[in-house]
Amino acid sequence: MRKILLPAVVATSVLLAAAPAHAVPPAGQAAFAGAQVRIDVGGRKLNMYCLGKGSPTVLFEADAGRAGWDWSTVMPQVAARTRACVYDRAGMGASDPIIRAASVGNASRDLGFLLKNARIEAPLVLVGAGFGALVAQQYAWRSRGAVTGLVLVDALHEDALPAGREVQLQAALGCLAAAEQGSTGAGCGYPTAAYNDEVGPALAAAQVAQLRKPMYWRARASELDSLEVSATQVRTARKPFGTLPLVAVEQGDAAAIVAAVMQVLDQRSPLK
Repeated sequence: MRKILLPAVVATSVLLAAAPAHAVPPAGQAAFAGAQVRIDVGGRKLNMYCLGKGSPTVLFEADAGRAGWDWSTVMPQVAARTRACVYDRAGMGASDPIIRAASVGNASRDLGFLLKNARIEAPLVLVGAGFGALVAQQYAWRSRGAVTGLVLVDALHEDALPAGREVQLQAALGCLAAAEQGSTGAGCGYPTAAYNDEVGPALAAAQVAQLRKPMYWRARASELDSLEVSATQVRTARKPFGTLPLVAVEQGDAAAIVAAVMQVLDQRSPLK
């Protein structure tokens, strides 16, 4: 694994086009664009935002190179039924920079600290996209029954890693070099998400600002550089989910993802 200098992804698709902006974003989207509640995870803080009331808590895990704001269309719809939360992994959005490799195992451990210190108790339903689906599954395997449902959106699989990873890594490192010089390199855009294509001005500005931050590109490059390690971590941990409600969504838009979450909520059994 190539070493990335820390204070010095893996996307199923890393698109180098800027996210589209629209005049009428979903209601409340601006709240996702900045810091909300920053939770300590051992000398660092991760940004978290929750809406709604009830149990279980539905927690959303973003794809590689992406922040929790990607769920700004989906999360409020889920929050109309139960408590729903998003967060930014280290280096993304309003969270602190990475201090170690951005692997699935490290992200899963950060998630455990986040939930504990935010006092978010079981039961949990996890929704993960792409790389985030690996993080969600990894956490589910180590959570000792706290996770009572899973929704996997365009899930990355440890035995079917995307081609072109080295090209994507070199592109991210080039963008890091540009950001360290105070500029945004050509082709250095924020990855788009089909389930969050209505991006209003506040969120668009936050995404552009993130592209100028070296810490973002360090994290994005580290997710890519750590992909083989992440695959090994997941391969080692993988075991059948048994009767756990699990819905896989392929090429899902916001409506399909919301429907999948509702299906899992209807199927799950109360935590014993």
